[in-house]
Amino acid sequence: MKTYSDIVGDGGSNVFEQVLDQRRAIAEGLAGVDRLVAVGSGKGGVGKSTLTMALAQSLVARGASVAILDADFNGPTQAHMAGLTGAPWVPDAAGRLAVPRRADGLGVVSVGSLLTAGEELSFSTVSSGDQHTWRATREFAMLAQLLTAVDWGRLDYLLFDLPPGAERTLQYAEFLAAALGAGRAAFLMVTIPSDLARGVVARSLTALAGGGAPAVGYVENMAGYLCRDCGEVKPLFPASATVLDAPCLGRVPFDPELAALCDRGWPERGQGLAAVEAVDALAAALESAVPITSEAPTSDTESPAVETPS
Repeated sequence: MKTYSDIVGDGGSNVFEQVLDQRRAIAEGLAGVDRLVAVGSGKGGVGKSTLTMALAQSLVARGASVAILDADFNGPTQAHMAGLTGAPWVPDAAGRLAVPRRADGLGVVSVGSLLTAGEELSFSTVSSGDQHTWRATREFAMLAQLLTAVDWGRLDYLLFDLPPGAERTLQYAEFLAAALGAGRAAFLMVTIPSDLARGVVARSLTALAGGGAPAVGYVENMAGYLCRDCGEVKPLFPASATVLDAPCLGRVPFDPELAALCDRGWPERGQGLAAVEAVDALAAALESAVPITSEAPTSDTESPAVETPS
């Protein structure tokens, strides 16, 4: 019986060439996307997904063509927030999937469109009880399939809503760098003002910098709350002494109206809300911080859309 030390190269499986083919397919599929922005946190519960959706809508309001890839496969929320729960994934004549879109043009690809409320994402396996050894690999294989199977077309922005976890953020950075080259994807981190959250995000920033993918900046979410009585933004957390080694691109106050919009599928932007105005300023800052890194597109046509009224 052969041991690992007896295997030369890929053992005749041609797996190296398969990986290279997949990376080429991912790069070609995203060639028409000007800016790839991965929104991460390292810490769960900081409002990263809500901020991603709000940021996408602000960018659309600025005239940009935008899509979101919900990469948090175990906790997909973007389909619900976009009002696209149950939206079909329809293949075109070439077999590629059209991006489901809201009436305002925002595209959202999320497995939450395919799962019913309370249903988990499961993978068929003969190794029951050993998911800790293989599930992450299957999730990244699924990410690669989505990046190649979806017709992304021409986009100004593709936002990735990443799962929580400092190690997961680094894994996504390494995956995207391997497939697309260093610097093709920008990382935007989300924190809240607490020492606990900022400490975890600091670890993510350190990991990204060490992995050759430094973040373009961070957003301080829940930076105070809007007092309905006086109209002022007041502190929500004690001042933090933890310094983050990245530029702060914006501070967004907590507003329960945003949570209500999420639950209702965000039927309108929430114009006039302090949080939405803060995210609008963040969108302008992000445009300046993230350069266009797309390759020359092969077509000027935008990807076909499955429009679902919202």
